This record gives sequence, structure tokens and C-alpha cells, in this order.
Amino acid sequence: MTHPHRKNVPADHTHPTPPHPTPAPGPGPGSPVRDAAQALDVLARLDALGAAGSGPALPPPVHIPRPDSSWLRIRENLLESGTTVAYATWTEWLPALLTTPHLSTLLGRDHSRYTATDDPVVRSRFAASRLLIKYTAAAALGIAPRDIDIAYRLRGRPYLRGLDQVEVALTHTGELMAVAISRTGRIGLDAERAGRRLDLDLMRARMCTPAEAAELGTLPAPWRPACVLRLWTLKEAYTKALGQGMRLAFTEFGFGLRAGGLRTPEGAAAAGEEWAFATHPVLGRYLISTARHDAGLDPAGDTSVTTMLDPGLLTAMTAMPPHPDPDPGPGPSGPTADI
Repeated sequence: MTHPHRKNVPADHTHPTPPHPTPAPGPGPGSPVRDAAQALDVLARLDALGAAGSGPALPPPVHIPRPDSSWLRIRENLLESGTTVAYATWTEWLPALLTTPHLSTLLGRDHSRYTATDDPVVRSRFAASRLLIKYTAAAALGIAPRDIDIAYRLRGRPYLRGLDQVEVALTHTGELMAVAISRTGRIGLDAERAGRRLDLDLMRARMCTPAEAAELGTLPAPWRPACVLRLWTLKEAYTKALGQGMRLAFTEFGFGLRAGGLRTPEGAAAAGEEWAFATHPVLGRYLISTARHDAGLDPAGDTSVTTMLDPGLLTAMTAMPPHPDPDPGPGPSGPTADI
């Protein structure tokens, strides 16, 4: 696989952190609500949303406001495209979090971190995001959430223990949390407030390739903040998918503002059908960008855990004594019948 990155990335390189938005009272001119609406309108005019790559189209994220919502679309997306994304706000999942019996059993290894977190908002957001991972993976794989074991790689990226063919990505900003599942290869996810205000000069100098900067210069000035924000989330998603994070300079690869797709700093196409990218608006105020690599795996069109696990391991697991199920969720034994 060829990447459009220059080899010599400065060791002290850091990505520019977008400044925090300046709050403005009410929904008048300059307010976050108006800024978000304007940003989404700009990106729609550029035909950028949901069409940022040359690979197979990625399905839009699915809103899952509660654990007992319908998970049918989640499983269908995974079967049809190999990728699925679920999103919600942690406040939507808070009632379920507070009423779930045997929460410690459902959180598993993460329960100790949950109880050790003092800030109630951070604690609740952490638990809700882990439940979203478990329920999304359970719906996609056809098992119960309690049977999903979340583990973490060196830099904190979550993965599903014992299910190496499935890639997981998690992102959150503000109230929003989103989880991506892929059975075709690496997956990256990033989210931002659509109306977030940026220092455009800083972002253009520190984040954009020469081709991106030149293309931004051809756009009307009011359109540029939305386009820069979209570029930011796509680059975050791509570097997360690669596992590079802050080590990869954002000026070493780019995206086309109109046609989309991965590009070299000079603007030439840099990837074929193996990479797919998309940016989608959600909840009228956020953007979610996805980067997905197709490694050429052959999942046989079946995402059920019985296909993915080694038969010997599966036999050993199913032979284990049953234990109480605190919340069966959207698996075959759960309350949702449309999976």
C-alpha cells in the first residue's frame, strides 16, 4: 500500500489544536447554532457530505438513542458494506446506564476505571461509550453485549478480545459519541461540532497541503471554515485508521475539497479503491468523518461470531457454565427481534 506522505516528518511535529469556540448568546448571527447550520449548508453545496472518497460508498451513521432501539440497520450496513457506524449522545444513554442491573458485569474490565473516575460527567460519558461499543458489536456479531470483551492497545485504541478480524473505532466530542465497526480492515473515526470556530490562518498554515490551501483560496470566504473543519476531521480519521495519531504531519497528505479522495501534497490522486472516506452531518450540529481501508479480507459475507471464531474456541466457550445475563441487549436472546 502506497501512502502519499513524505518520509521526513519533523520529530517535534504537533498538530494544531483548533481553538475553543467563542460562545454567543442566542441563535442570532454568529451563534453556534447558526454557525453549524451554515457549515452544513456549505458542505452540502460542495457535494462533500458522504462522498469524500474514490472507494466504495460508506453508509451514513445510524442514530441509536437507546440500547433498546432497533439495531437492524447496524447489522445490514455491516453485511452490505463491511462497515457500520452507530452514534448517540451520552445523555441519551444515561437513563439506561443508571438503570442497568449488574453494571459491573456488563462493563467488565472497564468497571474499575469507571468507579475510579471522580467527575460524574466524565464517568458517565466513559461508561456510556463503552456500552455503545458493546451493544454495537453485539448487534453486528449476533451475540449478547455481556459476551463482548473490550481490551486496549498501547495508545488506548479499543479492540474486541478474541475477534481480531473486527476493527473498532471510537470518537466523542461534546455530548456526541460514535462507534465504528469494520470487517474489511482498518477503520478511523473523528467527530467535531459543525459550527466550531477556527483560526483559519493557523489551520491553513499548519494543516493544509499546498494543493488544499490553493483550493481553499478559490472558495468564497464564508465557505472556508466549514471546508477546513471537514478536512480536519478527515485527516484525524485517516491517521487514526493508520494508527499514527499525532505522529503523522497533516501537511503530508490531503483531500480534494470537491472531488474528495486521498491526495498528495501537490494534489495528485494518492489511493485507489482500497480506501474510502466519508463525512456525514448528525443531529444538525456535528460532523462525523470515517476512513476505512479494505485489506482484501474474505469475510464470506457473514459477520456472525460463530463464523469468525475458531470452532475449538467456540466449543470451549459454549461449554462454559451459563452465568446471569444482566442485560442481554440486541443479540439473539435480547428484547430486539428485528436483528
